[in-house]
Amino acid sequence: MDGIVTEVTVGVKRGSDELLSGSVLSSPNSNMSSMVVTANGNDSKKFKGEDKMDGAPSRVLHIRKLPGEVTETEVIALGLPFGKVTNILMLKGKNQAFLELATEEAAITMVNYYSAVTPHLRNQPIYIQYSNHKELKTDNTLNQRAQAVLQAVTAVQTANTPLSGTAVSESAVTPAQSPVLRIIIDNMYYPVTLDVLHQIFTKFGAVLKIITFTKNNQFQALLQYGDPVNAQQAKLALDGQNIYNACCTLRIDFSKLVNLNVKYNNDKSRDYTRPDLPSGDGQPALDPAIAAAFAKETSLLAVPGALSPLAIPNAAAAAAAAAAGRVGMPGVSAGGNTVLLVSNLNEEMVTPQSLFTLFGVYGDVQRVKILYNKKDSALIQMADGNQSQLAMNHLNGQKMYGKIIRVTLSKHQTVQLPREGLDDQGLTKDFGNSPLHRFKKPGSKNFQNIFPPSATLHLSNIPPSVAEEDLRTLFANTGGTVKAFKFFQRDHKMALLQMATVEEAIQALIDLHNYNLGENHHLRVSFSKSTI
Repeated sequence: MDGIVTEVTVGVKRGSDELLSGSVLSSPNSNMSSMVVTANGNDSKKFKGEDKMDGAPSRVLHIRKLPGEVTETEVIALGLPFGKVTNILMLKGKNQAFLELATEEAAITMVNYYSAVTPHLRNQPIYIQYSNHKELKTDNTLNQRAQAVLQAVTAVQTANTPLSGTAVSESAVTPAQSPVLRIIIDNMYYPVTLDVLHQIFTKFGAVLKIITFTKNNQFQALLQYGDPVNAQQAKLALDGQNIYNACCTLRIDFSKLVNLNVKYNNDKSRDYTRPDLPSGDGQPALDPAIAAAFAKETSLLAVPGALSPLAIPNAAAAAAAAAAGRVGMPGVSAGGNTVLLVSNLNEEMVTPQSLFTLFGVYGDVQRVKILYNKKDSALIQMADGNQSQLAMNHLNGQKMYGKIIRVTLSKHQTVQLPREGLDDQGLTKDFGNSPLHRFKKPGSKNFQNIFPPSATLHLSNIPPSVAEEDLRTLFANTGGTVKAFKFFQRDHKMALLQMATVEEAIQALIDLHNYNLGENHHLRVSFSKSTI
């Protein structure tokens, strides 16, 4: 149970309504038990129940290490993706809270999920465990503010309008005006795609349409639900959350629009109700057979990768995936899964080094193992779950050495190295200390330049003595056709080079990234979003 610190209660005063608390940290392997804390004021006196030390599942969860300024709404949002939240008790002075869910099953799913993906509120890790109490007994008059927030959230969840006369300042739970949300993404260090947005928001209801665009140098989107209530729920749970750890923050408002008009289905816009729409770039609309499968597939895709975007420690919505089917969670959620299974490889051509180079565009590859008995398949261990998700999203379905590769999350948690002295024919390689990792430095510019495979490549670290002709010849020698080339005007250390196809560009990147151009200059190659 990484990331969950367990506590043992000491000093329980039996036979009294008030439970005195002190805690000693125990090892993460010990049974989880919870500590009941004396609240400021009288809340805890209403919070009765004998303290049992069995750490058994309960629909009441004990949340610790909350930031001082955290609100009831934020704590409730942690539980929303898993089911109905029925009660909350905030112990502000202790930076703790108790959250009661409608069912024990929902609470178990929530604890399992957050044991694999440490939850964060306001960029601070928090800890969730079962309480020894089976239900919360709170005095509604003393717990008024929390109850007001809870009632408003419940009203949204049950599709009623919020209770009249209930004033809830911070959670903006006024009746939803529109089924359309306007989404702005701050601190966008990782790219956020239309598919990522669909995966996150579809947990709160059927997403009908999405349009993405850039305005004032910010990535924005308009997203339409079938029902304003779903828009309300999504806004409540997701506004202010991060898609990836400590970056890509969602800012969500209701749009003035009530309906979106989508003309094309492509990577910028999509109407999920009209899979027959053209892509808008001269390509035909989807084949009818594919179109029929399209809606089905998008919902299926959301399961293995569902934790994807929100491999995010601090987004409650991440959890929605886990909650959605309560599937794929036999211990560790896909959200934290760092190992990918790559299949349909060209076994004559593929090497650990070529996989390291290609997958290294999307994260720091730690280990690669080509399977001994199935050499068209390999396991690739990335540095974290965000990176494995990015690599899967961008490389699944691409062509490598003439074959369309399939990339999925593996059930393995690590890639094992062969035992000492055992020859595995060079099929396993440890790249943990490679100097070629692109994302070792926090805040590196490379985080902002992650793009899907494209025919246009970005070249950098070119020495002054190397001319356009040299580079054209070098890239043509990888077996493809160089269609266009352009040095950057201000800086001849960088250039754009366009191959005839994406597959040729992938091949060129594998062959020439880190190629020694002389003068101690190793060429750096990545995919570009530009065209020449």
